[in-house]
This record gives sequence, C-alpha cells and structure tokens, in this order.
Amino acid sequence: MQKPVLVLGALAMLTQPALASPEGTWEIEMRDSRYSVELCGDGTQLCGTLIWLGNGADNAENLPYLNTLLIDHARQTRPNQWKGDLSIYGQKAGGTITQVGENEIVLKGCVAFVICKTYRMYRYEE
Repeated sequence: MQKPVLVLGALAMLTQPALASPEGTWEIEMRDSRYSVELCGDGTQLCGTLIWLGNGADNAENLPYLNTLLIDHARQTRPNQWKGDLSIYGQKAGGTITQVGENEIVLKGCVAFVICKTYRMYRYEE
C-alpha cells in the first residue's frame, strides 16, 4: 500500500500552486545586497538585477557588479522554480531559483557541477 501514497505525494508536488509573483525587491541573507527581480523575456522567465550594495559590500571589488544581472533570463521549469544562468562575482554558474515561500527565494549556483553555493533571499519592504 506504500506505492499509492508515494505516487499521490509526487503528484501533489507536481501540481503545487504558484506562490505570489516573485517580482519585487529581494535582499540576500547576509543583508549586504539587494536585487530587483522581475519576469522577463516571454513573461515566464526570471531576471534579477543587483541594485544596492551596503554593509561593507559596497567596496571597489563589488561595485562593478552594481546594475548587472544576477539572474539572466532563467526559464521556468515548474511552478515557483526557474533554471538558468547566475552571475556570481562575474562568473557564470548554472543555477536553480526556487521560490519556497511568499517572501523567500533560494538560489543554488554550481560552477562545473562541482563547486556549488546556496543563498537565501528575502522580500525587502522599505
């Protein structure tokens, strides 16, 4: 009898309802950068631009990345999830962007499938 339960669980994950739009301003967990996230391309892709640096991150090393794309036209793969290129400190990484709640996004980027890093971003309200 375990199999029907597993199948129902898998179906529930596939039919997961979409959360509120990911569009808006998001702050990285370290609270040193903020990003403007929007739907782009055909309206289902996700783009995110670095719009603010602070708390020590606003230095000569990071300032060249201000107003550049962190998330570059990531394609939606299922509700609340996108896959595509991330630009982390000027280096391209294959990434997965998952909106895990109304106010939380998890970014996972991997370079050469070996070096991976996960970041959390939280919706920022001024």
